[in-house]
Amino acid sequence: MTHKTKLLFVSNLFPDKAEPFRGLDNATLLHHLSEDYEIRVLSPRPDLSIVPWGRVSRDVDHHFFPAYIRTRYLPKIGSRVNHRLMARALRPALEKLRHTFAFDIVLCSWVYPDGCAVAELAREMHFPFAVIAQGSDVHQYLQMPVRREIIVASMRGAGALITRSAELARMLAEAGVDGGKVHPVYNGVDFSVFHAADRTQARRELGLPPDARIVLFVGNFFEIKNPMLLVEAVAELHRDRAMEKVMFVAIGGGPLEKNARRLALKLGLGSNARFAGRMPASQVARHMQASDVLCLPSRHEGVPNVILEAFACGLPVVASRVGGIPEVLRHDFLGGMVESGNLESLVAELKKQLETPPETDLIAAYARTFSWTATAAEYEAILERARTRA
Repeated sequence: MTHKTKLLFVSNLFPDKAEPFRGLDNATLLHHLSEDYEIRVLSPRPDLSIVPWGRVSRDVDHHFFPAYIRTRYLPKIGSRVNHRLMARALRPALEKLRHTFAFDIVLCSWVYPDGCAVAELAREMHFPFAVIAQGSDVHQYLQMPVRREIIVASMRGAGALITRSAELARMLAEAGVDGGKVHPVYNGVDFSVFHAADRTQARRELGLPPDARIVLFVGNFFEIKNPMLLVEAVAELHRDRAMEKVMFVAIGGGPLEKNARRLALKLGLGSNARFAGRMPASQVARHMQASDVLCLPSRHEGVPNVILEAFACGLPVVASRVGGIPEVLRHDFLGGMVESGNLESLVAELKKQLETPPETDLIAAYARTFSWTATAAEYEAILERARTRA
């Protein structure tokens, strides 16, 4: 029997039954790696409450034996200590695992505080580790002098730093991280779920008007995703008589959702705005198959998986020209990009895409270059080099 490498995954970004969509891309990656790795998961969760606390894994993740660990976190003022607080919370679990599950390497997702906490423990316990940079943990945290200093120092001990875009790799190298350790790897797409399908049938199933021009948003209602701007843009289109059947459909949730709903009503969208909440991948795919364009007006991004999933459904994308988006939205037939925060250009680009028949087959064919099989193979090669380098 072939011995499998033992991989320990550590990240706050991992799903549980209460938050099944949290870090879903990380869980998907682990399921693809599990063919060649024996995997365990520790998920530290920053928490300031004093009430009883517990998390339960999704059934599909049981074979990773996830342990959800409560860790303290000091907002705003805790930059110098948050990674140490997380390291303190993780230390007993790692010490126990070294005896019950002698892991060969640790893979951590989210650079600060998670990756920095693992770096501290790796120095103490002498194990190799690699870190995944997701996006905001680089875009935002490198702008904070204290966190930037800690990130650069901590990543010196990493065997590899995997980024979800080439732009994130460039930013880390520019900050002082050894560029030879940094490896951009795009996420994959589950083509059994995300694929082109008949739009009329999809709309019938979802109860969407057959003659509407549907602008779809998929993501968290956070400031960084800038959903309010998209509501304004769709409302502006709606006032155009040639676009009066435009419809805004949003999948996701977060602190700005109520504000977005109120803004949609205030701007007169009424029934032309639908807030569908969080949904499983199959329903996200069905909405993509029913829509005319996906729009992400983000302020910062890595390479959002929803863009690649939209492409797999043959759906064009309009997005801000930020982060790693230009790396994948690189052909005119895929959609268009606009400057972040520019309402006028967003309205114009959405109108252009809604008036242009999509090249569905060409878009879907392009998406086939982003597979989870290929992504997992890249991770395996990087992890093996990181493990043997230690």
